Amino acid sequence: MMSRLAAILFLLLTFAGSAKAAELIMYEQAGCVWCKRFNAEIAPAWPKTEQGKRAPLRRVDIHEPVPEDLANIAIERFTPTFVLVEEGKEIARLRGYPGDEFFWHLVDDMLAKLDP
Repeated sequence: MMSRLAAILFLLLTFAGSAKAAELIMYEQAGCVWCKRFNAEIAPAWPKTEQGKRAPLRRVDIHEPVPEDLANIAIERFTPTFVLVEEGKEIARLRGYPGDEFFWHLVDDMLAKLDP
């Protein structure tokens, strides 16, 4: 009986440890040319990449009410702004979209700041 309980506890802890605690928040707005470019160049591939698996993309319109869980994250009026958030805390921020070549390098630098 005890070994079964230990196995269930192990599975629960393993599952909880594998949950994605990080997100890449994309603050955007309608009519944003650079958001459109990001959507064409990066967004389709993002969920298939290691970066996207480590920090799924979450979009937030700067003209909508701020989601409760992001209330402590400063919103800018410049879009797109990408904010790496882990457990409700800002880890890193990227203002603007620098194009597909630079974006991946900058995001890798941001992700390197996450807890392993």
